[in-house]
Amino acid sequence: MLEDIQQTARAFDSDLASANGAREIDEVRVRYFGRKAGLIPALFTRLKEVPKEQKREIGDALNKLRDRAEEALKEKTARLVTEKVEHPLDVTLPGRAPRLGHLHPTTLVRRELEEIFVEMGYSLDPGPEVETDWYNFEALNFTPDHPARDMQDTFFLDVDQLLLRTHTSNVQIRSMERFKPPLRVLSCGRVYRRDEITMRKSPVFHQAEGFLVDKGIHIGHLRATLEQFIKRLFGSDLAMRMRPSYFPFTEPSAEVDMSCVFCRGKGCNTCSFTGWMEILGSGMIHPQVLRNVGIDPDVWSGFAFGFGLDRAAMIKYDIPNIRTLFENDVRVLQQF
Repeated sequence: MLEDIQQTARAFDSDLASANGAREIDEVRVRYFGRKAGLIPALFTRLKEVPKEQKREIGDALNKLRDRAEEALKEKTARLVTEKVEHPLDVTLPGRAPRLGHLHPTTLVRRELEEIFVEMGYSLDPGPEVETDWYNFEALNFTPDHPARDMQDTFFLDVDQLLLRTHTSNVQIRSMERFKPPLRVLSCGRVYRRDEITMRKSPVFHQAEGFLVDKGIHIGHLRATLEQFIKRLFGSDLAMRMRPSYFPFTEPSAEVDMSCVFCRGKGCNTCSFTGWMEILGSGMIHPQVLRNVGIDPDVWSGFAFGFGLDRAAMIKYDIPNIRTLFENDVRVLQQF
């Protein structure tokens, strides 16, 4: 009997030493202390078969084996918990808030711009990004040999003479074809041009195009509209000016500048010490464009304007490089 006790003790020490996880330690506990088939309880059951003169010695050996084994199991379990858990769980601590997503700077500007123009009574129409030559060029007064087409190097597709739109002005034509004036529409979306990737240019960028057609519309309405949205978007203390320019689909046409948002018109490196920043192009819708969509320019008139949403985001949030907007760096998005 003593030999069986010693053999069980050696086996227990070996099994416990090789147990390296909570599950393995629990298997050792069941093997040696289980109620139905535990090896140590089985030895206690055999104690009644031991001769009377040996019972005291055998019983003492069994008690020592049981106590030592129980203590060894406790120590091994406690040591395993200490090694595995460097920071014990404190159930009184508040839960960790889930990480939330962040809107892209261009999306923030687009939403703010859409809110401004919806308040002015404009409807929103993003328009298609894959377009035909008619809607992207010809209906907007870009004849096939017009030199202005060279200003917008285009991605042409091999299917049915389709192309990726070079501006959101295609929405002008589509809206005026579908609906009768008066019309007020703002279109924001992606546009594509064969530009090299630089600090200020990208082959894929975002543009906003707005236009209005009604009776008696003149350039004063255009100026008032632009002043309103520039002050709302960039600051109420900014001034605006219009300079003569040329676009095939507007006549007269104008480039629009606003006071530099960084120096407030005093002059700095960003605005080349002029105090002004070019922000968008605009003009009165060309009579021929109205005729192309079946609108009588003798009855109706309108204005249109367009500008880059990415450039607006760079100005508003002081982002020096347009590539920052397209690199999908989470560290950038977390700032907004």
